[in-house]
Amino acid sequence: MKILHLDSNHPLLIEQLNALGFTNDEDYTSSKATIEQQIHRYDGFIIRSRFKIDKAFLDATQDLKFIGRVGAGLENIDTDYAAQKGIKLIAAPEGNRNAVGEHSLAMLLSLFNKLNKADREVKQGHWKREDNRGLELDGKTVGLIGYGNMGKAFAKKLRGFDVDVLCYDIKANVGDANAVQVSLQELQEKADVLSLHTPETPLTIAMVNSEFINGFKNPFWLINTARGKSVVTQDLISALESGQILGAGLDVLEYEKSSFEHLFTSEMPEAFKQLMSLENVLLTPHVAGWTIESKIKLAQTIVDKIKTEFC
Repeated sequence: MKILHLDSNHPLLIEQLNALGFTNDEDYTSSKATIEQQIHRYDGFIIRSRFKIDKAFLDATQDLKFIGRVGAGLENIDTDYAAQKGIKLIAAPEGNRNAVGEHSLAMLLSLFNKLNKADREVKQGHWKREDNRGLELDGKTVGLIGYGNMGKAFAKKLRGFDVDVLCYDIKANVGDANAVQVSLQELQEKADVLSLHTPETPLTIAMVNSEFINGFKNPFWLINTARGKSVVTQDLISALESGQILGAGLDVLEYEKSSFEHLFTSEMPEAFKQLMSLENVLLTPHVAGWTIESKIKLAQTIVDKIKTEFC
């Protein structure tokens, strides 16, 4: 079987696939149109987020058996059409779920303890102890929306704290020893912290808007390490200004391109400029699942799934 690699990944991916007898070609620079002219020669291809795999691209294949995505989600692939063509879709949420869980916890603790603000002030020669008095996580209720690989990983990280963890998911019976599954209404009534762990779907795009935010009984903290388009930025800013949202940790942004790269290559919307100016907002560049260890684990997960399916 011949595999085309469209994004660079950890070397073990190609090394192990070579050892399993696959032929591996690499093309990290050609345009999508050029790739479409070549893709009919391959039994499978592996991508991260370089470009969208749409109907036209899939129609250019002839006997494609699988698409491997070295990441958690498949939103850059026309999954319905791929299924119609009998193409196996392979993702790797197991590979970076621990990294996302740790990053979510790091963002929450940094916000509660004003670590970035305090660090910046001390380095500027300011010693403001009272202004940087923090909050403790113990005694709080953390609500998770989405309780798959990422949500479960974050809940596991919270086990060392004296917190109540609630989860809401469109799938039934996903709660476990680390999180009690509840209705969305109950989560909104009880949560002090909301953390998103959902894929990008029609249900989740613009999910966190003014109506949703105002549905919470108490002011809350927001963590988003999932997908940027789930949060309406202008509505988030309004809630931060009113105090309905106390602070936000955002690893993903509404304005990201589908490739998750080069956010600053175009003029930024005014809402994003406002977001960057707020002290109670913590921003990272879509790196929650981006660790030294997860790079290895993501690649290994793809290899293992290809081996199970095709060897």
